[in-house]
Amino acid sequence: MSKSRQRVSCNRAVLCGAAALASLVAAADWLGAPADARHAWAVHDDYRPGVKKITADGAKPPSDAIVLFDGTAKSLADNWCDGRGKPTRWTLDPNGELISVRGAGSVFTKRKFADCQLHVEWAAPTKVSGFGQGRGNSGVFLMGDYEIQVLDSYETDPDKNPNPNPNYSDGQAGAVYGQNPPAVNPTRAPGVFNTYDIIFHAPILNADGSVKAPATVTVLFNGVLVQDGWKLDGPTLYRRRTSYPKSPSTKGPIGLQDHGNPVHYRNIWIREIPPQCANVTHGNYYADESKVLEQRRATAARLDAEFDAKWGSAKVGRKLLEAWRVATYDPTPARLARAAALEREFLSVAKGLSARDLPGKAGISKGDLNTYYGYLSAAGLVKKGNEVAALLGKMK
Repeated sequence: MSKSRQRVSCNRAVLCGAAALASLVAAADWLGAPADARHAWAVHDDYRPGVKKITADGAKPPSDAIVLFDGTAKSLADNWCDGRGKPTRWTLDPNGELISVRGAGSVFTKRKFADCQLHVEWAAPTKVSGFGQGRGNSGVFLMGDYEIQVLDSYETDPDKNPNPNPNYSDGQAGAVYGQNPPAVNPTRAPGVFNTYDIIFHAPILNADGSVKAPATVTVLFNGVLVQDGWKLDGPTLYRRRTSYPKSPSTKGPIGLQDHGNPVHYRNIWIREIPPQCANVTHGNYYADESKVLEQRRATAARLDAEFDAKWGSAKVGRKLLEAWRVATYDPTPARLARAAALEREFLSVAKGLSARDLPGKAGISKGDLNTYYGYLSAAGLVKKGNEVAALLGKMK
């Protein structure tokens, strides 16, 4: 084959591929199984709300993050205070690192948070002495109550005999303090920065203030999963079992602990995220059928309002598909009657046509409509033996 013919053939293939993709997207709109009692949206629903676009550029905080400490005195003064709400006596070094000062007390964010993604970088002092809890001790507190331990655990290794730095496991770096040890110990050497990426969900409360579901925490420690959705027994305490108070706080500050060691911190940012129970219309554990129905009805009303303007001039097959789509959200008698009328019109147009002729004559492919009728049948919206489904089944 000549080079010119190869180019023509290649160009046709590209155009055909692009046309096929455009046809697939335009015709099917990725329609899947329709909404149901626990799902406000169909599978692959193009009417489902879109996802907010953000930027996430390597080591920089994501564009939707709240920067709590960026190495400047201003970010420290703007965002942090001591336990009495006054300016902290923690210090900044020339590198823009925040250093714990013995006796200055812990520092807390002025703003309170609940469910969040928190990024913290910390380093134990370059020179450490002693063992166990005496080495580079600090902590990251969520809502002021739930501690992820910060500690020099670099040499802690129970597989060595003797262990160079013995310690209790639920108190070493990456532990949910006093409750759950980290799965593994990826701590870096003293003076080298470690990273915590923490996903925290606040406890979910009943109407009377009692705890319906406990707080949970997931921790990536230097990129390694060390806490996997741990369900907290309650606030973390020293030497004591814990439980939730009758009405625990719904928000609290992020805290960094002063435990007498000059631990360094840098690059602290947070993203507020929805609570687990907020996802009430998407079919998860917390799906609320009344909220699902409310959203389905709202979607159907919106699609009804724009139906004639958007689909009035469309060919009958496409119009039929869209009429059924509205009915799947809220199958009122009027919406089912519209779909039935369009079925009769479709049957009059489609009888005698081949599958190849159907897109041009009816505005829909056999495959798209046949697949969607399968979903409608599974959902109980069309009965077995439906005339459109039967016609499509026989169409060649």
